[in-house]
Amino acid sequence: MVPEHNSTRHDRDGVARAALLLLDEVGLADLSMRRIAGALDVQPSALYWHFASKQELLAELADRITATMPRADADVLTTARGIRDALFTYRDGAELVLSTSALRLGSSPAQTALESALRRHGADDPENRAAALLHFVLGHATLVQQRMHADSHGATIGDGVHDITAGLDRVFDLGVTALAGTPVADDEVSELPTPRRDRA
Repeated sequence: MVPEHNSTRHDRDGVARAALLLLDEVGLADLSMRRIAGALDVQPSALYWHFASKQELLAELADRITATMPRADADVLTTARGIRDALFTYRDGAELVLSTSALRLGSSPAQTALESALRRHGADDPENRAAALLHFVLGHATLVQQRMHADSHGATIGDGVHDITAGLDRVFDLGVTALAGTPVADDEVSELPTPRRDRA
């Protein structure tokens, strides 16, 4: 298949930005190349001038989602919270980053940031600890987003009054500090940010 090229209309950055906007609108399951092309008013084949495959595009989106990090001298817990918050910025953000990480796609800025924080604070085996921490952060954020997704569709078991994510902020901080090998005081526990709810 020979892709159609119209470089005057869209570039790689424009395609990625359009895909992120569409991710928020339709979610990961419905984020197809055809739908992205429709949003840009081009043929799907035109997208392949900028990304060789959908997997390459998703890897780019994952890197963009996790690119916002805390300050360079942040500790491990602050860094992990920053990654979690970035995942919550987009609908299905955690699932998207988890799927690309599982396939070893993208540059993994999140794991690099965790490893740097671990090294700054003298943790042993920072490379493997960073990998373990990223797995935990991705799994935790995916769990929260799935609960929010189910709640927005009335599929959760509960009274509809209480916060279905209550207590998960404490679980997150305990998990991060356990894997990092650093203690956390009660007054250091963060409030879990509100993830993006699916549009009804």
